[in-house]
Amino acid sequence: MFKFSSNEIRDLFISFLVISLAFSLLFSRADFSKLAETLPMVMVGVGLGFIFHEVAHKITAMRYGYWAEYKTWTPGLFIALISSFFGFIFAAPGAVHIYGQYMSDRENGIISIAGPLTNILLSLIFLAVAIWILSTFPLLTTSIIAAPEWAYILFITCVLGFRINAFLALFNLIPFSILDGAKIFRWNPLIWLVIAGFAGILVFISFTGFFFN
Repeated sequence: MFKFSSNEIRDLFISFLVISLAFSLLFSRADFSKLAETLPMVMVGVGLGFIFHEVAHKITAMRYGYWAEYKTWTPGLFIALISSFFGFIFAAPGAVHIYGQYMSDRENGIISIAGPLTNILLSLIFLAVAIWILSTFPLLTTSIIAAPEWAYILFITCVLGFRINAFLALFNLIPFSILDGAKIFRWNPLIWLVIAGFAGILVFISFTGFFFN
């Protein structure tokens, strides 16, 4: 049966708040005067990206018959906050712990890939909505008075959501240590290469200003 423990809900909430603050500090360049404006928009992208990423791991693991529960990693919370002041994010606030025996590399790989694929899907949805808004209000990026306030807020929220989810996908696909990428690579290097390559393209687009100024 798919359910969350009270400790798991607490850990998800704490991680969500900390990682939202870290990304807000990053995107506002640690300008605390802009933090209150940036934080709500970032929380949409992080909320969907981070929570859905972890839930995707949990659901996939439980479909294989394993018990899975998210737990925070306290050093990771501090590292995320501190790294944001240096212009990057080390986003490892916690992980879904899976309990069971005799897990095959294939099962582990499929469970692991569920998270990054969720972020890739969300990044594409955010991108599509942002492009739709920009096509409806083409002068929005040069003059905020050229569009309704709701359109500007939604546009910026989608841009941030696109960037955050693209980054989360690529970061988690790094084939190192306990990250998803290491387990996916061990299962199927070709699948890892395709997914990581696609996530890399999304990150490149999101931070080069190809679509957005």
